[in-house]
Amino acid sequence: MPDGDCISSVLSAGLGLEKLGKEVRMIVDYEIPWYYYEFDAVERIHRAGALQNWDPDVILVLDASSPDRVGDVEEFLEKALVLVVDHHATNHAFGDFNWVDTKFGATAQMVLKLNKALGVLYDPELALYNFIGIATDTGFFRYANSDVQVFEDAAELVRLGANPNVVASTILENKKLEQLGLFCEVVHGLKIECDGLLAYSAIPWNAFEKRGLSESDAAGFVGEMRAIRGVEVAVLFSESKEGEIHVSMRSKKWFDLTETAVHFGGGGHPRAAGFTVKAGEASLAEVVESTVQYLKIRLTQRG
Repeated sequence: MPDGDCISSVLSAGLGLEKLGKEVRMIVDYEIPWYYYEFDAVERIHRAGALQNWDPDVILVLDASSPDRVGDVEEFLEKALVLVVDHHATNHAFGDFNWVDTKFGATAQMVLKLNKALGVLYDPELALYNFIGIATDTGFFRYANSDVQVFEDAAELVRLGANPNVVASTILENKKLEQLGLFCEVVHGLKIECDGLLAYSAIPWNAFEKRGLSESDAAGFVGEMRAIRGVEVAVLFSESKEGEIHVSMRSKKWFDLTETAVHFGGGGHPRAAGFTVKAGEASLAEVVESTVQYLKIRLTQRG
C-alpha cells in the first residue's frame, strides 16, 4: 500500500515537470488509500496500464527501494532510462542513475530540492502536495527523522502556500466508523511478548470484508500499537483479498527493523519497515509465527 511520501513525491515531481512543459504520466500501481482522493490532483495518478502504447524517454522512480516495489511498472523499466530518487537505506540502486540519500526524512524533500534545481515555480497547490510527504513520513514531525532540515523544508512549503491543517485533518481526523470496529478487533487479538517489548496482531481478510473495508483502512493501526507503554516493536499482519500477507513493523527507540525486513524480502527504515508474502507461499498464521519468532530472538539478544 503506498504511503503519503510515495503519493506526495509522485504528485510533486509530476506536477513540477508539467510546469516545465514535459509530458508526464503519474503512476502508483497499488490501491491508494481513499482519503488521499480528497486532494484533487490524486485523481490524476494512474495504474501501470497507463504506460501501455506510450514510450517515455525517462522513467523517474520515487520512494521505492527495489523494482518489485513498483508493481507492474517493473516490466516497463527496460524500455526507458530509469532514474531512481529515494531515501531508503535498503535501496537496491536499480536505476541507470540513482540518487539515494538516507539523510532525508522523506523522499518528498528530495523532490523539493530537485524541483528547485530545475527552476520549478511553486504555487500553493504544489506546495501542499509536496508538504504531504514530509508530514506523513515524519509522523507529523514526531519521529526521530524530524531533523532541522525537515522543519526548514516544511516551513518553506508553508511559506509557499501549503496548509498543514488541511493535511493533518484530512489524513488524521477522517476515520470511518467501521474502521473503529476493525481496530477493536485488532486490540482484541493483540499479543504482548518479550517482557512487553513486542506487540503484534493480525487481520484476516474476512475482518475487512465483513465491514466493507480494504487494507488501506488499517493504516495507522500499527502506530497505535507501538504507542503502548513499554512496547519497542509493534507488528501488524494483514491479509489481502488475493491472499497476500502484508507485514507492517514499527519500532520506538532503539530496535533497527531494516535487518528483519530485508531477511523476509522487504525493506524500509530503522523505525518503520515491512515486507509482503505472496499468496500461496504461507498462511497468515505461518507468517505470524515465523516473524514473531525471528523478532523475539533479536529482542532477547538486545535485552
